[in-house]
Amino acid sequence: MKKRLKLQMRKRKVARRLLPLFAPFILTPVASSLSPGTAKANTKTSSKTNVSGYKIMQFDQVAFNLYNEMKLAQKGLKYEIFRKALTGYFNMKHDGLLSEKPVLTMVDFTKSSSKKRLWVVDVENKKLLHHTYVAHGRNSGVEFAENFSNEDKSYMSSIGFYVTQGIYHGKHGLSLRLDGVDEGFNTNALDRCIVIHGAEYASPDIIAQTGRLGRSLGCPALPMQEHKDIINTVKDKTAMYIHAADASYTSDYLDHATAMAELIQESSEKVPVSTDTSI
Repeated sequence: MKKRLKLQMRKRKVARRLLPLFAPFILTPVASSLSPGTAKANTKTSSKTNVSGYKIMQFDQVAFNLYNEMKLAQKGLKYEIFRKALTGYFNMKHDGLLSEKPVLTMVDFTKSSSKKRLWVVDVENKKLLHHTYVAHGRNSGVEFAENFSNEDKSYMSSIGFYVTQGIYHGKHGLSLRLDGVDEGFNTNALDRCIVIHGAEYASPDIIAQTGRLGRSLGCPALPMQEHKDIINTVKDKTAMYIHAADASYTSDYLDHATAMAELIQESSEKVPVSTDTSI
């Protein structure tokens, strides 16, 4: 009973801190001349819509603040991509797919392979951990990745959300398995042996010679000088999001309301318990 009361108190404290930030965005209900029955039904629908919209606005505020604090714009990461990646991160946490490591990896395949287009961040401590080059699959494109596949031997990259798995030593040395969680887009990643590994063709030297990186058989290959540190940072059930300009892409992990609920739950669990029992 005492434990439940303390949890309720923590949640109320979090709510009190968040409410002033978002109160100005709450929509004022519009008067209606509909019949009482219709008005009642519309009120329920409107209430659900407003709650959902309110949670999305809450999440947007948190995401934008985090984006600014980590100065990700200065590192070339678009806010829209970070917002999607963070949404998926909290949705996957909500579904129990991730470990306690607050690590999120993002790849932007709308950028040229001659640009640094991989970012690894610590969500909890608000830190950019890694920012580097990453190669795409040989059949996805030359300088830009434009075509994607979930099929074996397509030699294309796959987009969407992944959960990192364990490490192993293979033909590319230290490598990290990836488990795709977006049905139809990357769920064959394990069977296709899509892994993070190092590659000589993923280095700035190759860019200086050819104007772009070399290409993989579908794996997100990293510079040899950095791949070990990055693999050890992101291994063991952390989130990864590979973004591309693909209008057909959809994901069950882009639910902002669920993401905000998970974020609030996490915040409430981290608020110190107070001896003040006043509400």
